[in-house]
Amino acid sequence: MTARYARMTNSETRIPNEAPMTKLLRASRFVIYSSFLILVSSFPPQAGAVHSKNAGPEKVDLKFKLPPPAPLSPEEAMKTFQVEKGFRIELVASEPMIESPVAMSFDDQGRLYVCEMRGYMHDLAGSTEKEPTGRVSLLEDTDGDGRMDKATAFLDKVVMPRAVMAVNGGALIAVPPQLLFCKDTDGDGVADVKEIVATDFGSFGGQPEHMANSPLWAMDNSIWSAGYSSRLKLRSGVWQKDVGLGRGQWGLCQDDHGRLYFNYNSDMLRADLLPTEAFARNPLLRNATSINTKLAADQSLYPAHPTPGVNRGYDTKTLSADGRLTRPTGTCGALIYRGDAFPVAYRGNAFVPEPAANLVKRFTMSEVDGLVKATNTAKGSEFLTSTDERFRPVNACNGPDGALYVVDMYRGIIQHQSFLTHYLIANIQARKLEQPFNMGRIWRIVPEGSTAKPVKVTKDAKLLTHANGWVRDTAQRLIVESADASAVPALKELLQNESPIAREHALWTLDGLAAITPDLVKTALTDPSEHVRAAAARVAPRDYVFNLAAEKHPLVLANLAIKTINEAALAPLLVTHGKNALIREAALTGLRGKEAAFAKTLAQTPSDGSKAVIGALAELIALAGKAGPIADMLELAANSPENRDTILKGLAKTDSKSKTVKLVWLDKEPEHLKQLKLASSLANRLVWPGKPGAPAPPVIKPLTETQTALFEKGKTIYATLCAACHQPHGFGLDGLAPPLVDSEWVLGKSEVLARIGMHGLAGPVKVSGRSYNLAMPPLPQLTDEDIAGVLTYIRREWEHTAGAVETKTVTAIREQEKSRMMMWTETELKNLGKKK
Repeated sequence: MTARYARMTNSETRIPNEAPMTKLLRASRFVIYSSFLILVSSFPPQAGAVHSKNAGPEKVDLKFKLPPPAPLSPEEAMKTFQVEKGFRIELVASEPMIESPVAMSFDDQGRLYVCEMRGYMHDLAGSTEKEPTGRVSLLEDTDGDGRMDKATAFLDKVVMPRAVMAVNGGALIAVPPQLLFCKDTDGDGVADVKEIVATDFGSFGGQPEHMANSPLWAMDNSIWSAGYSSRLKLRSGVWQKDVGLGRGQWGLCQDDHGRLYFNYNSDMLRADLLPTEAFARNPLLRNATSINTKLAADQSLYPAHPTPGVNRGYDTKTLSADGRLTRPTGTCGALIYRGDAFPVAYRGNAFVPEPAANLVKRFTMSEVDGLVKATNTAKGSEFLTSTDERFRPVNACNGPDGALYVVDMYRGIIQHQSFLTHYLIANIQARKLEQPFNMGRIWRIVPEGSTAKPVKVTKDAKLLTHANGWVRDTAQRLIVESADASAVPALKELLQNESPIAREHALWTLDGLAAITPDLVKTALTDPSEHVRAAAARVAPRDYVFNLAAEKHPLVLANLAIKTINEAALAPLLVTHGKNALIREAALTGLRGKEAAFAKTLAQTPSDGSKAVIGALAELIALAGKAGPIADMLELAANSPENRDTILKGLAKTDSKSKTVKLVWLDKEPEHLKQLKLASSLANRLVWPGKPGAPAPPVIKPLTETQTALFEKGKTIYATLCAACHQPHGFGLDGLAPPLVDSEWVLGKSEVLARIGMHGLAGPVKVSGRSYNLAMPPLPQLTDEDIAGVLTYIRREWEHTAGAVETKTVTAIREQEKSRMMMWTETELKNLGKKK
């Protein structure tokens, strides 16, 4: 983990106890972002507010010619709502107290932080999005009537803030590219402490919906975020950061067992069924079914009125005959309801905003053997709808009173200018939806007759038994933040509580205090609740020896498989349970680099389970495309007739999104190849010296002494500067950085690669057939020799055989491009490559 947080001062950013070399490289990273901010802030506003590649037909026929809707006051808007029978909706806050709210977070005292993206889309060009007009307000209900009556600008005059989370007496606030910890230390409600926690939390400018957002303190005491491939932890006042997986688009929440839920604008609910961080260990498990799992088959929408103002409204499949959105297109901010104010039947349900349809949908949730399913609860109706087109629910939240809260951005334009179609622009202009843009509301939904009051939370372990999940989460966070060992006895006592959820919280809170012992794990592994047992597996010490034969539940076995580091113990588990996808994928997370050897072990005990795992291992080896493991698996196929077809089918696997397939150069023709019936995709991929029709083998030019020194220097710089995104293994992280392994950009023309290092690359860009809409910032702090070293390293690491990059080559390119101030685009670089 890379520890520490940085305190902003007038002169520098400091990190305590930092080695000089680390300080230098960390300072270099800071220069990257500083330069990046200067660079992009100088760009002119986008001239055309139209999606650059998919703007739809230019000739627009407004089939549904509705009159311009009038902006409504909160009182008028209240009359447009229809909420499910037995509930009522109440106003919590509105303009002018708040404007353009996009996120909210209650602190332990019931105060409400509201993130206001006040610069968002004042016009079709988004011309005000680089202006420091954003703020985070701190709202208070001073008279206890449930409505906020006091607002303080906690953090003001920032550019496009897009996330807030109460923590440690203050709040984490996303002001891309920075994630800040802000705190008021003198009691005036204004942040006087601003500390940098991360400098890669999105980018300055760009598309808000595709950047990091929604930090969440989860049950595992990690802070996860949507669209961000790192997780954070706060321990004894020190921020720690390590890898996770990027997931989701806008919004992140958890259920009572800490599973993470998220969505994409056209898919209302997904989840990670197993610990997210485990899958970062094996980047080739991109298509695993245990993470990023689609939960809802039926996502039909039932708006209360025609909704023609959607981006693809010209497509007959998007709108119904009467102009209503039928499928999600702007889904965001999903919530698993964990409060105690709603009837029991609603607890654990998912509530998902769809601002383009002016509604909030409800799904009921079910679970069987660790697999979760979301069911559309109603046909023809929704939990909450409005006939007001400016009702834009963008986030749903649990509250300290057990109610459900809805963040309403309240505006006409909700689509960002980068994705506008001609059709939507015509609707916006015809129906005068550009203004006003300075409104916004927070709504609360409670059962009829409810008199629930907010709970002020302390670090009292007894609150882990509370019926309201928000209260339990907050109490756990306060205890872990305090690092107070005096709480340990009470937490151990809670492990005997009658509530399994309280026992689960107690176990994780002990883990957050570093108070887990082997004896506690041993006891928890016999708990009646499978979720407590699964948590026990997760918090167990790394060297803990599990009795795998004693467990039967698939969810627990999957978590045990993740934590079992002894392959000899893991093999019998998979022989029996390898057909179960959860268990199989869990085991595969820890087998990177050991696939062929483990397959040989499993082959000694034939079963349906071992065959399923051997096939999966063969697929991973095929995707990696390395000669040694492929040769080993071909040998196993020849010697294991019962697994032969499975192995060969797995080895024939290719990345469906890649247009090119890498040849695999073997030292010689495999001895048993003639007895194996290979699929053409595999047979054509395998080449060796002397194979008829094979191209000449690649000529690997040895590095000179000078080039070897460059390689070693680049290796050091890569590990400190580049590996956080592209990863030490070079496969990158989905949602954060594309792979470098076998990348056509890395192995192509070195002069193109050098330009990316100097000036950066603005997405979208295709790498190995996959599209990445990301920005690679320029690296102005690196010398020509530094850049040559890094490029030489990535062109010769991971079995790459491309030539070294000379320092003089980089120097010459720098001179050629000395007047350039903008990042490169894919088109520019490809055209440049053709010229060169």
